[in-house]
Amino acid sequence: MELWQEFLASAIRTPAQLSRRFPGIDVEAMERVAEVYPMCVTPYYLDLIRQLSDPIAKQCIPDPAELDSFGLVSDPLAEESMSPVPCVVHRYPDRALFLVSTQCAMYCRFCTRKRKVGTDWSVSEEMRREGLAYIERTPEIRDVVVSGGDPLMLSDGLIDSILSGLRRIPHVEVIRVGTRAPCTLPQRITPRLVNTLRKYHPLYVNTHFEHPRELTPEAVRALARLADAGIPLGNQSVLLRGVNDDPAVFLELNRRLLAARVKPYYMFQADLVDGTAHFCTPIETGLNVIRGLRGHTSGMAVPHFVIDSPGGGGKIPILPEEYVRREGRQVILRNFRGHLHLYNDRAAEMGSVYEEFAGVPALVEEFEPLAAIG
Repeated sequence: MELWQEFLASAIRTPAQLSRRFPGIDVEAMERVAEVYPMCVTPYYLDLIRQLSDPIAKQCIPDPAELDSFGLVSDPLAEESMSPVPCVVHRYPDRALFLVSTQCAMYCRFCTRKRKVGTDWSVSEEMRREGLAYIERTPEIRDVVVSGGDPLMLSDGLIDSILSGLRRIPHVEVIRVGTRAPCTLPQRITPRLVNTLRKYHPLYVNTHFEHPRELTPEAVRALARLADAGIPLGNQSVLLRGVNDDPAVFLELNRRLLAARVKPYYMFQADLVDGTAHFCTPIETGLNVIRGLRGHTSGMAVPHFVIDSPGGGGKIPILPEEYVRREGRQVILRNFRGHLHLYNDRAAEMGSVYEEFAGVPALVEEFEPLAAIG
């Protein structure tokens, strides 16, 4: 048994086990939650907790608030209705989500697939074959996201089989793997696993770090193994009340991600999933986080703030209002300090000049300098 498998085998899976580490917790209340939404926390991740109210604990320890529905539904993104076969979600024309596992090293309390992850529902080998067959007979699919659950909870041999099956399909150009293992079980990122993944370039890995304290030396080493193998790394964070809904937290998180060679990719508005209402934040909170990043750190550290629209409409980017208004040729813009600036927008005029005198160098006035107006 490998070290990561030992860590997984010793994971905390019941509130009673948890009470040995944190005496005085309400075991009975937590058990009522765990009966509906199972718990699983690796010893590694549990060791990051300083107190039961901290941002790490909130992500992994059952909370009675999960039983407050507030009218939310289990599948707000309508994944089930967009599944032509049981383990494929085909929402976008050229991309598909291939769900190959329902197990994770840790069951995040804010998971968008709480209805499946850790439950009796599982992905069989027959379902994986059916998923590969659907992707193969659907030539418009050029980009496949391998997800779950966590696909890296499967054995190296099974991961190899899935990726080789995808790579044999001529029209699949890009493979992406979505995993939280570098964060919750970095011991899983073994040299053998990395050697398996690197065979299937172009392959990308998107992981999930939600708080800077998760970027431990072990996690950074796991990310380095992947990066050293030439695997581009991205991070997808979820905006969570009481965890990271603060610009200063995201600033530190994203700076540290870049230092670990991980590009902050998405910051998601939390999905409106039954059992996660206590994590949800107003849209203005996310906009405030983005404002707190722009101009205060490298543009590489600023993720896209997106809402995965309910009903399966896809990801919709939400942006602060830097474009204020147009006054003729002048456009009024707002910078990261909140100051307004004039920009002389000559692009349309110059475009018409170049169209009229195609191939002839056109003389145009230089841009007027930006002038602060407030």
